[in-house]
Amino acid sequence: MGTDYIILGLLILSNRTIYQLRSRIDKGLNIMYSSSTGSIQAAIKKLLNNGYIDYRDIQDNGKKKKEYYITDAGRREFNNWINSPIDSAGIKCPELSKIYFMGFSKQENRFENTQEYITELKNKYDSLKMICDESGLFIRSINYDNLDNEAKDIIFYQLAAARFGRDLMSFAIKWYEQFLIEMRKCDE
Repeated sequence: MGTDYIILGLLILSNRTIYQLRSRIDKGLNIMYSSSTGSIQAAIKKLLNNGYIDYRDIQDNGKKKKEYYITDAGRREFNNWINSPIDSAGIKCPELSKIYFMGFSKQENRFENTQEYITELKNKYDSLKMICDESGLFIRSINYDNLDNEAKDIIFYQLAAARFGRDLMSFAIKWYEQFLIEMRKCDE
């Protein structure tokens, strides 16, 4: 429901047409989720069906348009989402949407959820580090030398993905630990 939460957050800020939503998402939020008209329209339909948003017909330069706004149910859904721990299983970088809208969350949830996310990142880092360490041992073994080139190629890219994930987790852990320090200073 990634794009859905982006839309709910933007509609908390102001009522918008689909064009305005897409324009705003294109201005930096598209790093988190798709800003294609199709994905926005699908999210709008889902949000309407769930009762999280509604619309009113407006006239803009003589053209009839739908202006969307968030409902009370939509605010509750958004608040439940923004006050829950960060989910690392996203399409692009869902945690950025949490940070972008974190000013709407309860102060105590900010620290707790960020700390929980750091713990989750550390667990993922440990798993990826173990995979990288074991793979490194395997690559230096005689068994690896006996593999055909295709198998070596597959292992190389799988290990590269594991290394990338490990290094990404390492960066994210450091970044979020610093962010936690900055949050505490900001909220003093």
